[in-house]
Amino acid sequence: MRESTTTEKKNPARQGARSRRLPGLRRLKVFATAFGVLFAVVIIQTATLRAAWAAIAHIIAVDPDSRSETIAGPSHSYEHLAASLAAMPAQQQAELLMQASIDNDAAAIAAIPQFSDRWTGKLALTSELSGSLQTALNSNDLRVRATALDVYLAVYKVPKTQDGAARLQEMIRRRPEGRPWALWMLGALGNRGIDPDRALTTLLAQVHDSDQQTRYWAVEGLSHLATTGTIAPLLDAFRNDSSTEVRQRAATAIAHSGMFTNTQRLAAVPSLIEMAEDPSLEPTTRSWVFEALGDITGERLGHDAPRWRSWWLRHQPS
Repeated sequence: MRESTTTEKKNPARQGARSRRLPGLRRLKVFATAFGVLFAVVIIQTATLRAAWAAIAHIIAVDPDSRSETIAGPSHSYEHLAASLAAMPAQQQAELLMQASIDNDAAAIAAIPQFSDRWTGKLALTSELSGSLQTALNSNDLRVRATALDVYLAVYKVPKTQDGAARLQEMIRRRPEGRPWALWMLGALGNRGIDPDRALTTLLAQVHDSDQQTRYWAVEGLSHLATTGTIAPLLDAFRNDSSTEVRQRAATAIAHSGMFTNTQRLAAVPSLIEMAEDPSLEPTTRSWVFEALGDITGERLGHDAPRWRSWWLRHQPS
């Protein structure tokens, strides 16, 4: 398993997490205004991957307009797709399928969790793959976000097994320098169904650690684990953590990042309104509360707590 020697270099979502922090809580769209040659290479690479997937999708008769397709049955079988990609190295398979995934191709989305097991330890985090993974983590489709977690685990040689979880737990206990990376990976692994209850227990134990970076990445791990039991500790970190960075990361997790469903995010609305109504809440944190409410509900009611309370009384689930 590849381990972190420095938090900055090895945490897989570090660059993405930074972009989501500035400014406010909303994700930024960054447009290239320079680096023309590099930008052209990326465009060419993306076009090549899309063309390659189009040819394979045609062979396996995938309906490009389908949003509920699963790889099952004789014409959409995993075996059929695997045979079509067999001549490609693992790296090319991953880059092709990730590009198709962020294009919302249902066959690619369904295939990646199965392919990723055979990719473990065989992938490099190239610029092409890194770009696709960051795009996928910010997708509006949770299935696409899940493919990014699968591929990140493969890139960093974390098998989707109990042994993989045990190794991460051991690093968290015994190796503080690798703890941030391991917390991120543990949340991702738990989200993919590997011992999520134990992952939650470990992440909760770290979310109040004295070290700010440990708390930050415990929050990040909780956002990717995204079980029902992770909402309350994220709300607590949002309201009470001594670090501005940690509070903002928790707010972003509740509002739009990570692996939460819309239903899970809506469950946080009453607590967010209570925070908005608290006159003692630190002003910047209070402004993030209103941003989070807007992101979760799609409503723009301003920084007006009574208005949000009135809206919720009319619209809360019965």
